[in-house]
Order: sequence, then structure tokens, then C-alpha cells
Amino acid sequence: MKGTARLPNAAQAVRRGDRRALARLITAVENGDRNAEPALRALYPFTGHAQIIGITGPLGVGKSSVINELIAHLRGLGRTVAVLAVDPSSPFSGGSVLGDRIRLDRAPEDSGVFIRSMASRGHAGGVAIATRASVRLLEAAGFDIVLVETVGSGQVDVEIRDVATTSVVVLVPHLGDEVQTLKAGLFEIADVFCVNKSDLPGAERAEKHLTDLAGTGRPRNGWTARIVATSTSPPCGIDRLWEAIAAHEAFLDAGGRRSEEERRRLAKEIAGRVRDRVGERILEDPALHGLVDRVIARTLDPETAARELYAERFPPR
Repeated sequence: MKGTARLPNAAQAVRRGDRRALARLITAVENGDRNAEPALRALYPFTGHAQIIGITGPLGVGKSSVINELIAHLRGLGRTVAVLAVDPSSPFSGGSVLGDRIRLDRAPEDSGVFIRSMASRGHAGGVAIATRASVRLLEAAGFDIVLVETVGSGQVDVEIRDVATTSVVVLVPHLGDEVQTLKAGLFEIADVFCVNKSDLPGAERAEKHLTDLAGTGRPRNGWTARIVATSTSPPCGIDRLWEAIAAHEAFLDAGGRRSEEERRRLAKEIAGRVRDRVGERILEDPALHGLVDRVIARTLDPETAARELYAERFPPR
């Protein structure tokens, strides 16, 4: 493949379509193995071309079933698809609790589909630095579309917007009465609402409720969230769901919005990486332990302790 001759061996293998090499590199990224960094740096110029679609929502709404149907639909359109299923971390092992690879299906002979589960590593929003790096590996491997599934309450799982170009929030009809209390968080996340299990009672009411809220709410950057009803047993509405996602992707391409969003995401990621590095250094700082002793003794509160340590290590110019 053109442009791969000077790449590290692992990066060359990913560009050649070696799925085992891709899986090994994602594992190294997830484990924080710094030996993966040369390959990550070398592959970065090959990123930025895929559509990154976030799929989030509470447990039990059928996200994995929707993704299964989306995979089938997209493969029918001739698109290659990678899925990164980000599960809550085990408090004991740090590993993925739900194991989405068990719940997501693919034909073993179909090289146009790649599925990988990953632990959130304790991030409240379910999106860790390793998730972003893994998405880039999937982009560099040449996949047209990367689906990132996270588990969220609909209120706090807003970090999916920091990795996805389009965010889909999946709900089910019986959550309709709760939408009013959730709407601030939901509308911060969602570019598309998917009312799944639309064969259940109350589906039309839930869809109308969301449509009314979307119509009365303030559009984000000029985009009003689309509402689509789906069912996976039997499959129904998946084509309309993809049409809504594609409409948002087209919206981003108009007026420079995609580049603006990418700039926002990258600025936040870089700042987050710096924050993490500073945090690691602070934890090793001897001055921290003296402040902790004073906080434990209740002679100093945590906020003042943080301000003192910050002022000492980062004095104003």
C-alpha cells in the first residue's frame, strides 16, 4: 500500500488490513503500553476520514440490537464498519463488565466488519483516552464507519460528543415519562433520537413527546435533533435511522461545521491529556501529602488545599 514503506511494522500491518495486528495494537493502547506510541504517531496522518457515530443510552434499550441491524444495513450499502463497544469497568479487574463482543454478531468470513469491546476505565462519560486512540486505529485501518457504543443514563454520558461526529441516543417507549426530567442532558448529547422497541405500547406517545421537545428546544449549532422509531424484532426503521445520521453528517459538511467540531474535540482532548499528566505529577508531589494531613485534621478544606498547591506549583506570571 502506498505510503507504508517507512511506517513501523505494526502500523504497516494495520494499513495492510491485518485484523490480528489491529487487535493487538488496540490491546496495547487499552493497557497503556507505551510501545504502541510509535505506531499511533505514524498512523495519525491516515485518520480523519471515517464517520464516527456514537450510540448511547441506558441499559436495556437494545443498543446492541440496533447496532447489529445497522451493521447489516451498512454492509448492504457496501460500507465497511468497525464497532467499539465501551463497557463499564469492573471495579476489581478494570476490565469490561458487559462484554459486547458476546452480544454483537458478525459473519466470521466478513472482513468488512470488526468488533471490539473496551472498558471505560472509570470515566463517568464512558470515553477514555484509549477510546479515542482506538477509534483512530480503526480509521487508519480503512473502515468507512466506526460505531462507538457507550452505556449512559442520558444525563451524564455527554463525553460521547468528544469522539463522535454524530451522536445517537437510544430510548424505549416506557422512558417517555422521564424524558422531561432528562431533556437537558439528552439534548446536549443527541443529534438523533432512536425510539427503539417501537412495537411496544406507548411508542407513538414517546416519539411525539420527543418531537415536541425537539421542536420547542433551541437547536444546537443550527441542528434540530431528529427522532426515528425503530424495532429489531422484526427489523424496522433502521434505514430511516441511517438516513437521519447521514443527514446530520451532511449538515456538518455544510458551512465548515465539521472542521469547527473537530477543532473543539481536539482542543478538549489535548487539554485533557495535559491535565492527566499534571495530575500524575501532583500525586507524586511531597507537598500534596502535607496538605492531605491538614485536610484530614480538618484544619484545611480540600478546595483551599487545591488552590494552595496550584498557586505554589503554577504561580501567576
